[in-house]
Amino acid sequence: MKENYYARSLNAERLRQVYDTAIARVARYLECEISFVCGGLKKSDEVLELAAGYGRIMKKVAPFVRSVTGLDISAENVRFGAEYLKDTKNAELLVMDVHEMDYDRRFDVALCLQNGLSAVKAELPEAFAAKVLKALKMGGKAYFSTYHPRFWEHRLAWFKEQAEKGLLGELDMEKCKDGVLVCKDGFRATTQSAEDLERIGRASGYRWQISEVDDSSLFLVIEKII
Repeated sequence: MKENYYARSLNAERLRQVYDTAIARVARYLECEISFVCGGLKKSDEVLELAAGYGRIMKKVAPFVRSVTGLDISAENVRFGAEYLKDTKNAELLVMDVHEMDYDRRFDVALCLQNGLSAVKAELPEAFAAKVLKALKMGGKAYFSTYHPRFWEHRLAWFKEQAEKGLLGELDMEKCKDGVLVCKDGFRATTQSAEDLERIGRASGYRWQISEVDDSSLFLVIEKII
């Protein structure tokens, strides 16, 4: 299993602290992403979440669906998540590198949220999206979100907050630009533009749509319908 920064340095309790933010605008962004997704879910849906961490989003989504399965590269996240999700009976969190997932099972919905393509280091986003779509039933939907350009200053403030908590290295401000955040400990977070998402959508061969949410997120939703 390929290790990444999240598995090595930003997992379990440390990851939980990332979301314990004092920045109201960031807290709103986190809630708006989940609200947007939940608005399109059905009680009969079986949901797959990629890079699920310790199950933060899974716990929010679970009441709206039949089941939610989360995959994360960090065994420590999954152990932490077992306690976090212990009262969420329709949720299952598994250790798996999403680049190597090969499920016989097919899902109704797949989630790759909160700048997920960057988090999973999808160097070939179109190919990665095709792998995600393979995990869906016909008619299923895949949600990919990234940061809205107008959210940059709030995102920067959030990462500064994380650095001050010791969760990340100090930001290298000279290299933080054009939607890319770089820390002096080697952490690097990219983002996708609307044009990038359009390219992924077109390459999928399926029906797709881009939505702006709360001036904080761009969502690409691909529906597995030709």
